[in-house]
Amino acid sequence: MKRWIAAVVLGLSMAGMAHAAIDTYEFARESDRERFRELTKELRCPKCQNQDIADSNAPIATDLRREIFRMLGEGKSNQQIIDFMVDRYGDFVRYKPALNAKTAFLWFGPAALLLGGFVIIAVIVRRRRVQRSDTPDSLSAEERERLDHLLDKTKND
Repeated sequence: MKRWIAAVVLGLSMAGMAHAAIDTYEFARESDRERFRELTKELRCPKCQNQDIADSNAPIATDLRREIFRMLGEGKSNQQIIDFMVDRYGDFVRYKPALNAKTAFLWFGPAALLLGGFVIIAVIVRRRRVQRSDTPDSLSAEERERLDHLLDKTKND
């Protein structure tokens, strides 16, 4: 009886593995297989957001892999496939978005913020230096006389 229960539990636990989808595509040329790998590594899964479609198990990633396979079979170029995906899902689908007016901030924003930080630091340092040079390091004759008078007064007390 224990063996039957163990067999049933084992069978049920393996049933979940049987449903795992594994993409198997047959390519006519090895170059197509390599292009498929490159494209699936370059494109981001719209659902997972931080995973390429080659590594994602999301249903949308499976559909995108199937679509790329279909388009490769039709003889489309990598750029045509990427353009199709960008038209359908936006620039977000690319890990390295193209440089255009919409994505310029993504490319140049970090450098601009860093440069702005350096400019702010330079301005602060310069203002402090100017303030230090404006303050006199030596006392005027009147201030010396007063200081001497105060020091003499404390010596006598």
